[in-house]
Amino acid sequence: MKQHKLGNRQVSAIGIGCMNVSWIWSNGAALDPVRRQESAIPAIHAALDAGVTLLDTADIYAPTWDAFGHNEIFVAEALRTWSGTKEQKDKVVIATKAGITRQPGERWGRNASLDYLLRAAEASAGRLGVEKIDLWQHHRLDPEIVFETQVANILILKERGIVDQIGVSNYDAKQLEIAIKIAGGPDEGGIVSIQNEFSPRYRYDLDVLEVCEKYGVAYLPWSPLGGMNNKKAITDSDAFEDIANKHGVSKYAIALAWELKTSPTVIPIPGATRTESILDCITALDVVLADEDFEYLNANLPEAADYSSELVPKPAHR
Repeated sequence: MKQHKLGNRQVSAIGIGCMNVSWIWSNGAALDPVRRQESAIPAIHAALDAGVTLLDTADIYAPTWDAFGHNEIFVAEALRTWSGTKEQKDKVVIATKAGITRQPGERWGRNASLDYLLRAAEASAGRLGVEKIDLWQHHRLDPEIVFETQVANILILKERGIVDQIGVSNYDAKQLEIAIKIAGGPDEGGIVSIQNEFSPRYRYDLDVLEVCEKYGVAYLPWSPLGGMNNKKAITDSDAFEDIANKHGVSKYAIALAWELKTSPTVIPIPGATRTESILDCITALDVVLADEDFEYLNANLPEAADYSSELVPKPAHR
């Protein structure tokens, strides 16, 4: 399995996003006890058997507000019950996130206060069954708190020893640059990753990629295949079909290969939920896109999606 640098760790060049198995809107396979054992957990085991060493989750990934942390518990169970050796398990990085709140009546919000983030990270560590979280990422900015204060609060999680490495999510390029100036980059033990949307249909964060390349920050695209409801943007593309036929892989694998070639900082985390889908995604690592293939795809990309509402509202800067 090809490897990419993620701060002080080496991880597989493709990870797995685990959200969908706990998401009621995707009829998550981990919500039913039988499907959990017969489908959801075996799919993660298949990924680990194939050499995947990055699993992405978050405290908010749950079917309902009162099942907060559902996916973290699932990921911990999947890793714990995997047949790999202790040495193999120690190489697996579990990345989780916090900063989104969810209350009775499915009222969603954001909270980046120090008290909330400390309690959230400690709760995540408990659900994951670890003394220290491998990678903790700030899931959403809180528009009610000054930006620099939020970054300072994130740093305290690391200072307190609750997390090993810190990252951010849904920051724009300016925000990422400021966060790195405050916290440092990977070489200084600061921000090691950013998790923003990026796919052949969502291409707004090329300036974020430039910041990542400048500082060596890993870019973990969420919805790298366009999201649950938008995969047709790839499957209906003649260009992706042409290149997929040329390389003997699926169009989804070509989409991931396109992302990997777009920037050396990219580590896609497709939200595959079935063993077959996970193994298909991994075939992207065997694809070597020639420059002419890459240029052909770039000249025939799907229509761009709307700018993500995840990046607004923006908090004030000092």
